[in-house]
Amino acid sequence: MARRDLTGAVDFAYLESYAAGDLEVVAEVLELFRQQAALWAPLIAPGQEGWPDAVHTIKGTARGIGAHTLAKACEAAETHGEGRLSAVRDALDAALADVAAYVHELMLRSLKGPPRSP
Repeated sequence: MARRDLTGAVDFAYLESYAAGDLEVVAEVLELFRQQAALWAPLIAPGQEGWPDAVHTIKGTARGIGAHTLAKACEAAETHGEGRLSAVRDALDAALADVAAYVHELMLRSLKGPPRSP
């Protein structure tokens, strides 16, 4: 997968550095993020009782993977209320799209296997 498919919603270099370059750890962390996002998505809608907790959890996880725009959107929702939840949903969607493209790229790399010696 070409890097052009990434929007910049997630700073993967930050995550790779944090994981000391271990791409298996990076892939595992991103899979956990995707699974948890599926749980959070229904809660980040106006009128949902648990949205503040969901937004707070998403903010911390977003910071952990380098999704800075998502973390900022969550912080704004915590500060200014549920009127900012649409920005959280949009930022979460963008982060998930980048995660999917990045994980796809990792999978393609793994198919190529390690470089062979001449």
